[in-house]
Amino acid sequence: MRTTAARRMLAVAMTTTALGLALPAFATEADEPQAVQADETTAADAGDTGAIIVTARRRSETLQSTPVAITAVNTAFLESKAAVNIGDLQGAAPGLLITQQNSGAQAANISIRGLTYADIEKSQTPTVGVLVDGVVIGTNTGQLQDAFDIAQLEVLRGPQGTLFGANTIGGVINIQRTKPTMKPGLKAEATFAKFGTFSTKLLANYGNEESWGVKAWYFHNETDGFYKNVTRNVDAGWSNGENYGASLLFKPVGSGFDAQLTVAQVEQVFDPVVSSLANSSEAFCSQPTLDFIGSLSGLPAGSILAAPARECNRNNTTDLYTTFGSAASSNYKAPEATLEMNYDLGGVTLTSITGWRKSTEAQTQDFDGMSVDLYYVDRRQHYEQWSQELRAAGNLLDGLDYVVGGFYFHSKYDLTQWSRVLANSPNIAPTLFDRNSQHVEGLTESYAVFGDFNWKVAEQIRVSFGGRYSHDRKELFNGFAGGKLIDPDSVQKSQFVPVGTGKASFNKFTPKVGIDWRPNQDVMVYASWSRGYRSGGFSPRAATAATASTPFQPETVDAYEVGVKLSAFDRKLELNLAGFVSDYKDMQQNLTVPGGPTGNQTITGNVPGGALIKGIEADGTLRLTENFRITGSIAIMDSHFRNFVTCGAYAAGPVATNACGTGLVPFNYSANRLIYAPDFTASLGAEYVAPTGFGDITTNVGWRHISPYDEQLSAASLTPTLNGSGQATLITVGGNDPRVRTTTQDLVDASMTFNFDIDDAKAYLRVFTRNLLNEKTTTHAFTVAGLWSFGMALEPRTYGVTAGFKF
Repeated sequence: MRTTAARRMLAVAMTTTALGLALPAFATEADEPQAVQADETTAADAGDTGAIIVTARRRSETLQSTPVAITAVNTAFLESKAAVNIGDLQGAAPGLLITQQNSGAQAANISIRGLTYADIEKSQTPTVGVLVDGVVIGTNTGQLQDAFDIAQLEVLRGPQGTLFGANTIGGVINIQRTKPTMKPGLKAEATFAKFGTFSTKLLANYGNEESWGVKAWYFHNETDGFYKNVTRNVDAGWSNGENYGASLLFKPVGSGFDAQLTVAQVEQVFDPVVSSLANSSEAFCSQPTLDFIGSLSGLPAGSILAAPARECNRNNTTDLYTTFGSAASSNYKAPEATLEMNYDLGGVTLTSITGWRKSTEAQTQDFDGMSVDLYYVDRRQHYEQWSQELRAAGNLLDGLDYVVGGFYFHSKYDLTQWSRVLANSPNIAPTLFDRNSQHVEGLTESYAVFGDFNWKVAEQIRVSFGGRYSHDRKELFNGFAGGKLIDPDSVQKSQFVPVGTGKASFNKFTPKVGIDWRPNQDVMVYASWSRGYRSGGFSPRAATAATASTPFQPETVDAYEVGVKLSAFDRKLELNLAGFVSDYKDMQQNLTVPGGPTGNQTITGNVPGGALIKGIEADGTLRLTENFRITGSIAIMDSHFRNFVTCGAYAAGPVATNACGTGLVPFNYSANRLIYAPDFTASLGAEYVAPTGFGDITTNVGWRHISPYDEQLSAASLTPTLNGSGQATLITVGGNDPRVRTTTQDLVDASMTFNFDIDDAKAYLRVFTRNLLNEKTTTHAFTVAGLWSFGMALEPRTYGVTAGFKF
């Protein structure tokens, strides 16, 4: 595998040596609303070169002068791909993976530099922060943002805790929507594509062109889905989504003050389909095993039906697109509001960002993905978060600038889950079947103070330093109905028998230091060390008093990075190189242990040995001519666990007395691969604009390569170490299950856009294709404790046409 990766790397390197190694970091089009307003110094530095302005350090800086590994993507790049959501950026930036997890609405598995946490439960915090207009999304649900009305998207690689918060140990995706233009304007378009896909977008602006402006938008997207359910003979994976809102910008002339209020809502209804990956070694594909399970409950043989043979032992590529499960649906509604205020006092600029988000989810799902009724759930959830950030930025002295501030975050959620397990009763709703439904309520309260400083210690040398002190308080209630039916429309905490409750607080100071040297305006060399922190908490799936009330502890990452940013040929070539080492400690992982009504439970624990991740990245841009641009990227990464030994349940034989406790034995996962951590990724793209008598024709072609990676920490095999009495003293895990590993992905996208100039307006017609080579693999795969396995599929080849206009 490494030999193959090395050959691919060499081939891409040879190509990009001649064409210029680059990344989709594009300057914003002149006729698009600007999301970032550069200050006078930054604007002067940018000049007329089309330099990209970023706010990665809460300052307006050019991309090439920012000592951070960062990728900037604007509206033009997303539109050229006819992107539906930010998942279409998968593989476009070094070490970046964004895949959908349809067990929750707008749920994303995001990995940067091999750091991820793929769990949709709202008591679990992401490792990569997603911010929209400065407001962090507190859970994985909601992170898969629609790719609509985005002025610029910045991908910051490596821990960003100093300025962006505690749970950003992997990095940050910073999304900035367009600001109201304060003048009349309209943009409208419609898209028709394969799989019955139809979308429409509408964006309107109005204002007095001086002191106020208002913007309103509407986005609709629907599809029949690319799965086929052969049991019910219907298309599957359908969805219907709406995104609408308005924004008011108030900017009194000459006051130095501006305020922007944005209100929006997302509504989605979709089919959370899964594909069967179960095989004959698992219970749901084995009638003798299910008969044995039934006998433990006094059920006669054959009363629990195993899946038909055609639904077992399927592959994780082409077979994914044929499904067998029962009908299900998810309803999601998420309103939000953001208020940002800025006041420029001359020597200091004050900023306040207030954010509120709420979501309501009601989702049924056939998790076994088979025609027999084995495991079907109904999940009802409510979530709400408030956040407030205050910061000040300015210059303490000539050559010494700062950003300081404070942050507060509060969230609460509740989840009630009804499960229909081994029922063979598809016509009975889980809410009527399950008399032992689970109820979880959680609360998070956080506050932090932070500071970040840049000091120009010499003409060509800057030192940056700062830190953040974070305090997190977590609470969790976990209970079961205790044999009662619970009305799903009137769930009360008092109706549930507590399994366990927990309260805990966590504190951490996370520093960052760096230095950069700029011998001239075309070269910058930098080095940095930063510490990332992710809060501890409680296990939402715990099923005993001891596990429900015992918190897992925070995890940290020490990240070391060196890099160089180069410009040449009057900044027509921009090349960025970075090398990093991430020292991952007390890593949080989900573990299966005995306990609870079903015999086993999933809890979150810490792995003291953690992991070590090392990598090399390269990106940049080459503008061959005014109309021709080449883009691309390379990332090589090596990652491995260190002394990953944890306690687990072993049912295949007796276990020796050990420190793990009754029924448990040490499991050694050290040979397993980290999940969502490909060894090699690369991208290469080209854009050519051909002027015409009616406007221009823009052609985009892109290739993204992603080497195979695992999507779940699992077990391909278990090898016990026995003592003289035949008892297991250690279980060695032989790597992750191969069914949770993707294939090699070579994703080719292309589009051609015909732009027409019509007086003061523009019209356009775009034809596009995604995944031209029709790669087929999983985007998420999971094995369930020897019972069954399921997966979700990559969108196959698709194509379509978009027509629109704007003025």
